[in-house]
Amino acid sequence: MRKFMLAVVTLLVIAGVAGAIYWRHVDAAMQVAGPHAQPLELIVRPGATVRSVLAELDSRGALTDRRAVELRLRVRGSPQIKTGRYEIPAHASAGDILRQLEEGRVVLEALTIIEGWTFADMRRAIEAHPGVKATLKGREVAEVMSAIGHAGEHPEGRFYPDTYRFAAGTTDRDLLALAYRKMAEALDAAWQTRAAALPLENAYEALTLASIVEKETGLASERPRIAGVFITRLRKHMRLQTDPTVIYGLGSAYDGNIRERDLRTDTPYNTYTRNGLPPTPIALPSREAIEAATRPRETGDIFFVATGAGDGSHVFSATLEAHNAAVQRYLGRLRENRR
Repeated sequence: MRKFMLAVVTLLVIAGVAGAIYWRHVDAAMQVAGPHAQPLELIVRPGATVRSVLAELDSRGALTDRRAVELRLRVRGSPQIKTGRYEIPAHASAGDILRQLEEGRVVLEALTIIEGWTFADMRRAIEAHPGVKATLKGREVAEVMSAIGHAGEHPEGRFYPDTYRFAAGTTDRDLLALAYRKMAEALDAAWQTRAAALPLENAYEALTLASIVEKETGLASERPRIAGVFITRLRKHMRLQTDPTVIYGLGSAYDGNIRERDLRTDTPYNTYTRNGLPPTPIALPSREAIEAATRPRETGDIFFVATGAGDGSHVFSATLEAHNAAVQRYLGRLRENRR
């Protein structure tokens, strides 16, 4: 009997030692460097389980002992993994990979919305991006604005031009809502610190003016001065007479050339035929253009024309005579360039 008990104890000790050794191996399987020598792209789709992800990682040579990892997770509990596209670093351990999936450290997509684009341009860019989940494609503009919580608003100018980074599968609705919120914040901040006694009724008019400034010049240094010209014209009850508004009003009829008849053809956006600002913005203005519209630099100038130097610069004038002379110099430079 004593010998039997001794044998049982011996077996239990051996089993305990073996179990301890195995559990050390199981724990080690979570921490040991993976055998994959190159980074791996891993896409975790909605509904994927930890077990299915481990099977894929194992098939791609990223785990040293898949069964040991699964056993440890059954005993200790599995993490809640997040969907998305991941880049798994070379030689990442199973523990590191699972933490990455649990924390949702996905590879971020990027989409750049360019200042000066129209809302239609922005929609096309969003719809063409492979990382964006389309939920609003083909919807009417009114439906889009309603979907992001701003029913009844005209979309032009309402979205902030920037580079947006987001997880693959983010919806177009979420991106539009984010861009709308960023523009609202930028506009509110600029309006709160605006110059005194501007001839603008509200922040929306400032946004409209900013969109015109954005289309008139690409030179940051000129934006406050160009805004100042338009503010001065508004003070004097002069028509703005700015070509970008005419072009916007022409819509698809614009063929790249603006003609005298276009300047005479009345539309709600033709600032040659109508007083004041157009009814809505004409493009997505940058933060700098918004700041220029709310803090313009008024110099007494009421005209400007391109220099023709090729750098986007303008000549500013306070009188029609000086402006006409600048126009003639510009036309002369164009003729020289053609020759």
